Amino acid sequence: MLPQCSALENVLTPTLVAGGGKDYVERAKKLLAQVGLSERLDHRPAELSGGEKQRVAIARALIREPALLLCDEPTGNLDRHSADNVASLLLDLHKQQETILIVVTHSAELAAKFPARFELIERKLQLLS
Repeated sequence: MLPQCSALENVLTPTLVAGGGKDYVERAKKLLAQVGLSERLDHRPAELSGGEKQRVAIARALIREPALLLCDEPTGNLDRHSADNVASLLLDLHKQQETILIVVTHSAELAAKFPARFELIERKLQLLS
């Protein structure tokens, strides 16, 4: 995250290279609300907890509606409630936008939320479901 920018501005940074036309500010506010940060829009990274920074990063990754989203431990620094919200958000957006979502995690609880799961066993990737 850019330390001089607010949470909202950090979410909007990928849109600087995007063409005009879309109302990214409203989308950014909606995404931040979905990850539980609607009250922290104007806070700078130094004023946010590690979990809040992680949720800002998730919103930033989703701002331009990517076709492919790669998530490495997206809920690793979050409390259980926030982790459940973020997992639900990722899955809901994945379904709504028909994207490809790949999540790498050590959390069995998070992995259980996904329809297809793979596990690395003895250096081999095995389909679990």
